[in-house]
Amino acid sequence: MAKKAFFLFILLGFTGIALFAQTPTKWRGPNGNGVYNETGLLKQWPESGPEIIWHFDGLGEGHSSPAFANGLIYLSGMEDQTGYIYAISPAGELQLKVPYGEEFHESYPGSRSTPVIAGDLLYIYSGHGVLTCMTAADGEVKWRKDVFNDFDGENIRWGVTETPVVNGDVIYITPGGKTNNVIALNRHNGNLIWSSPAKGELSAYCTPLLVELPSRKLLVTHTADHIIGLDAEDGEMLWSHPQTNRWQVHANTPIYHDGGLFCFSGYGQGGVKLELNADGSSVEKAWTNEHLDSRIGGMVMVDGYLYGSGDNSREWRCVDWETGEEKYASNEIGKGVIIYADGMLYCYSDRGELGLAEATPEGFNLKSKTRVDLGSGQHWSHPVIRDGRLYLRHGNTLIAYKIK
Repeated sequence: MAKKAFFLFILLGFTGIALFAQTPTKWRGPNGNGVYNETGLLKQWPESGPEIIWHFDGLGEGHSSPAFANGLIYLSGMEDQTGYIYAISPAGELQLKVPYGEEFHESYPGSRSTPVIAGDLLYIYSGHGVLTCMTAADGEVKWRKDVFNDFDGENIRWGVTETPVVNGDVIYITPGGKTNNVIALNRHNGNLIWSSPAKGELSAYCTPLLVELPSRKLLVTHTADHIIGLDAEDGEMLWSHPQTNRWQVHANTPIYHDGGLFCFSGYGQGGVKLELNADGSSVEKAWTNEHLDSRIGGMVMVDGYLYGSGDNSREWRCVDWETGEEKYASNEIGKGVIIYADGMLYCYSDRGELGLAEATPEGFNLKSKTRVDLGSGQHWSHPVIRDGRLYLRHGNTLIAYKIK
């Protein structure tokens, strides 16, 4: 009996490892919402900033974030108009570099989409709308789809920035075509599972959100002029809500919490909280806030409060999730990207400032601040927290900071 129990324990252990290996990576953390579950992190940094453990220079141009899988750090970048996948060890050493095709080299050139790894496969969506599936270990291409040509899509002004969403055997992307507006593909072979015309609008730089409700899985994303909710099983559009701005840029993934969705975009448009009904088939507007108009920096929801920066106002704000009431506004550092871990907000401004502030509605309590001088180009990439380190990509450079 003891032997049987032992072997059962071993079997369950290996099963758990296999399941973990198959869990797909996501942009903006394990739940795609900018919240990381690390603990024991520093509450204040040294005067000179957190220690830089290492930095890797040689990623080419790009704004994508690092993704962690199989003991490696994966990123995308562009060199001489060609997109590459880079795999870097936790010690900062290059392990793999493979091309995936032409990248976006027009306005704000460089890679945009963050690689997604599920098991032994890696997916990268280029700024020109080409979705490539390759083996994560050596970059062997398994299949490729020219999404705009294959699904009547059309590129947008600043190139595709959407990171695909993987769930089970399915990968979801937004071609933005009149007929094939949002599609689901078999992630193993690229075959079409379903196609939805949705609103027939152009895509809008948005990485979709997959919400798992008791009765269905709901796929939520922005297209040019609307927020849309689709049944992830068959692509049926269940509802839409108008949301636009002068450039039709909606690069922030919506936030879901306790039956509510917060959807937000820049250029003064702001955000709207939508309440879902029980089965996700309809929404009702709860409140709006024009100041929560982050352009590309995301927001986080922590203990009943939303935190993030505005675009037009350039202020960092805290808003009550339930009521929309503003708790504070601060311009101590420039507008930018936000993530959260262990009671603290990590704020990375488009001016190259990296700040650490307490997550409290009492005020923007900035505990530490430093400058990101390594790297090149725009300060737009979303940082990642992993194993007591903050990984920040600035153009051609990935920096590993010690924050524990």
